[in-house]
Amino acid sequence: MASTSASSIQKSFKYDVFLSFRGEDTRKNFVDHLYHALTQKGIYTYRDDEEIKKGEKISGELIRSIEDSKFYIIVFSKNYASSSWCLDELVKIMECQKTNEHTAFPVFYDVEPTEVRKQSGAVEKAFEKHKEEESAEKWRKALREAADLAGWELKNIFDGHEAKLITKMVEEISLELRFTDSSVDGKLVGMETRVKDVGYGGWEGLGRQLWQELFLIKYPFGSKVQALLGM
Repeated sequence: MASTSASSIQKSFKYDVFLSFRGEDTRKNFVDHLYHALTQKGIYTYRDDEEIKKGEKISGELIRSIEDSKFYIIVFSKNYASSSWCLDELVKIMECQKTNEHTAFPVFYDVEPTEVRKQSGAVEKAFEKHKEEESAEKWRKALREAADLAGWELKNIFDGHEAKLITKMVEEISLELRFTDSSVDGKLVGMETRVKDVGYGGWEGLGRQLWQELFLIKYPFGSKVQALLGM
């Protein structure tokens, strides 16, 4: 069974957000708090509530739920890579991420991005039992790709305070959803004309609200903003 919030549904997707996580690590703490924060904000969220996975392959229902979600939040924890279920889930998420319709955001809960990217440290230990499996290479590839995405690293944000990070995440997902709702053919309504005005009034003339529309919605993680501005 899966828990879902009672919220409005996106035009093209059944769920706004799909949560991917290792239950034994984060189900009763970080993920539980994140799920409730998202649903309280009116964000329609899928969270798999099965405590024990039966069989080795993810179900067709779960695959459809991934395909029917606009955004993915992948919570990387020390034991995430020990689960073939989580790894198969990640492969499907990264497959969908490569289209223009879906976006994945990693959360590095108690592991570092480099550990996920290189399968070193705690991630290497968790992945150890899968090294000889047929799917090992595609799982490694999915881990590398996910680690390269813009996301959140708990220990480097708000000094590791989970509640503050969750608040930030919910705000940014809300902005992403607002951007999606206000887009026409992938563009913000009226944005093209407003961007041209930058040449006359400078960035300061745009004002705080438009700044958020241009960057916090489209580029919520800072590095892309800096790249655009040549900073």
